Amino acid sequence: MKKTPNVAILGATGAVGVEVLKTLERRNFPVRELTLLASGRSEGKTMEFRGRKLTVKAVTPSSFAGVDLAIFSAGATRSREFAPHAVKAGAIVVDNSSAFRMDPAVPLVVPEVNGADLLRHQGIVANPNCTAAILCVPLWPLHRAAKIRRIVVSTYQSASGAGAKAMAELESQTRDVLDGKPAKKEVFPHQIAFNVFSHNTKVAENGFNEEENKVIEETRKMFHEPELAICVTCIRVPVLRAHSESVVIETERELTPDEAREILSRAPGVKVVDDSARNYFPMPIEAGGIGEVLVGRLRKDPSSLRGLAMFVAGDQLLKGAALNAVQIAEMLLQR
Repeated sequence: MKKTPNVAILGATGAVGVEVLKTLERRNFPVRELTLLASGRSEGKTMEFRGRKLTVKAVTPSSFAGVDLAIFSAGATRSREFAPHAVKAGAIVVDNSSAFRMDPAVPLVVPEVNGADLLRHQGIVANPNCTAAILCVPLWPLHRAAKIRRIVVSTYQSASGAGAKAMAELESQTRDVLDGKPAKKEVFPHQIAFNVFSHNTKVAENGFNEEENKVIEETRKMFHEPELAICVTCIRVPVLRAHSESVVIETERELTPDEAREILSRAPGVKVVDDSARNYFPMPIEAGGIGEVLVGRLRKDPSSLRGLAMFVAGDQLLKGAALNAVQIAEMLLQR
């Protein structure tokens, strides 16, 4: 890919697309020409990038002529429709949707975990599910040190995972409930304000919902461990934009909390927040808006000979989506 590529963002006006735009600017990603694409409903809107106002265009199969890098954040249907056109035009697609994640020919990448997989891309690179990405960043260095045999994770997932309209629904429902009004449900199937509920995706025949199965399958793929034992429970919580996860791992060799803390303190993309004296550990309110994944509450699991428990928090829109996509693009520039 060119060192100063022509870049397109598909889904530029959505929650993730907005963060991609901000992240490109914040990280000073080299861009020769930037094209903002979305559905026809957003055509004509303007967005600012590096002091210039850019007009959003409606995406068509010919939108990718001359584009070197296309970051897609418009959902699986549009990715399946337009990614082949972008690749045919000569672009590398970094796709934020679920469309290609489990395709054996498509690398599924978190740069801190399996960046080397980018070497085998054939025009498309998949960005993982946000929950899986946030989980894998702190677990990968522990896996390398002691080989994880089993993962049990329960999630506390923010409204941002369902998009900008879901975030707005959380805010409006909170105001309504505090004012004594009924909570209006439009995005979520249940009230999100002052409530928690099982992740709002279809439950499969194996009893796990789509989100849980994504975490299982994608973690195995990124770790290159197809038989890795993983049990996941995904829950929506009334938080705006950072996911949290309660994680228990079992390792091949014993890993003490102190050793794990030392490994994580040196791991890229991780920030250890583990102050027992102050009862100060990862919180979504502090994970929101930063690129690092917070990890703490490191302690021995007394129910297992080689078990370790921890608590993790990461920004769903950043490391779970936009930042990871831009980091992939940065690695592609170096190859």
